[in-house]
Amino acid sequence: MLLKVLVVDDSKVMRGIIRKMLGQDGVEVLEAPNGRLALELLSTEAVDCIVSDWNMPGMKGIDLLRCVRGGVARAEVPFIMVTAEALASNVAEAEAAAVSAYLVKPFTAEELWDIIRAHVPDAPTD
Repeated sequence: MLLKVLVVDDSKVMRGIIRKMLGQDGVEVLEAPNGRLALELLSTEAVDCIVSDWNMPGMKGIDLLRCVRGGVARAEVPFIMVTAEALASNVAEAEAAAVSAYLVKPFTAEELWDIIRAHVPDAPTD
């Protein structure tokens, strides 16, 4: 199975780091620099998982999460929030919006993969 992951982050460097962490056979990475462009992409592309930053101009990750969960076609897609913000209020807000997982930067490829595999049963293993 090909695992399709959408990485949403306003930092091109961070998108590249996550792409590299996910880089293995059987993984296709799509990228968007903000929530608004991610929503446009999701209107035409089916993905298995979304990895999104919280703080982005245009549309924040939490707003993207709410849009995804409020939608019909992609509402069940696992959504992993990655952020430097470890505030309890942010975690609570993300959980209230039905985030699948909350990962605080910096994180390792192993931590990211553990979360993906916990939420995407068909995800490739090492």
